[in-house]
Amino acid sequence: MDLELSGRSVIVTGASRGIGYAIAEAFAAEGARLTVCARGAEALEAARERLAEGGADVLAVPADVMDADDCARVVSSAVEAYGGVDALVNNAGGRAGEGDATDVLRGTIEVNAVSAFRLSELARPHLAAAANGGSIVNISSIYGRESGGGVAYNTGKAAQIAMSKALALAWIGEGIRVNNVAPGSIAFEGGGWGRRLIEEPEAMARFIEQDIPGGRFGRPEEIAAVVVFLSSPRASWVLGTTINVDGGQSRSNI
Repeated sequence: MDLELSGRSVIVTGASRGIGYAIAEAFAAEGARLTVCARGAEALEAARERLAEGGADVLAVPADVMDADDCARVVSSAVEAYGGVDALVNNAGGRAGEGDATDVLRGTIEVNAVSAFRLSELARPHLAAAANGGSIVNISSIYGRESGGGVAYNTGKAAQIAMSKALALAWIGEGIRVNNVAPGSIAFEGGGWGRRLIEEPEAMARFIEQDIPGGRFGRPEEIAAVVVFLSSPRASWVLGTTINVDGGQSRSNI
């Protein structure tokens, strides 16, 4: 199936490794032109080089999505390089640090929901001008749909999902589709689950047996495949939804 993404300008945040890198790689395979960002300049440049070696047209912009000026620079760089923005993937997120519980909660909402909203607002006029409509896909978690992951993480991801639905309804009149992907436990080299598979193999085997009906951890490319489809004109009638990609790990009936 031709996803009609060739030549389209796509921004992916948190793209230096793991799920974000896999998403960028999947877009590159479809011929999209990429703007990737992450906080670590060295790791981001290494990711850019790997993507470029595969033939991708890719621009790397070191940036912290918690910084408003950095967010503006990411969007303006994509527009300057490619003439606009056709799709935005807000992948950067997670639990915000340690310390005072209230500060962690506030920071986690900021990094998951507020930063995605800020980038979406910055990209909005360009997405509205995109041929065949613009797309935003936010990467949250199954623990934004049900309990789990700790108070701060659960709250931050739930806020992101609620924001995605609200933006979807508010912006579709401008031709912008907003959707959300909720991964389950995904293992990759250097990630938390990847490390635990090496350090605690017996505990991880029990976790998989008890919690993941699919019988294994998910892979980043399995998230990427869904994100790329949702970002494409082929998903033109998919709006305001959250799609679990979790091997049956989630327990919610909704």
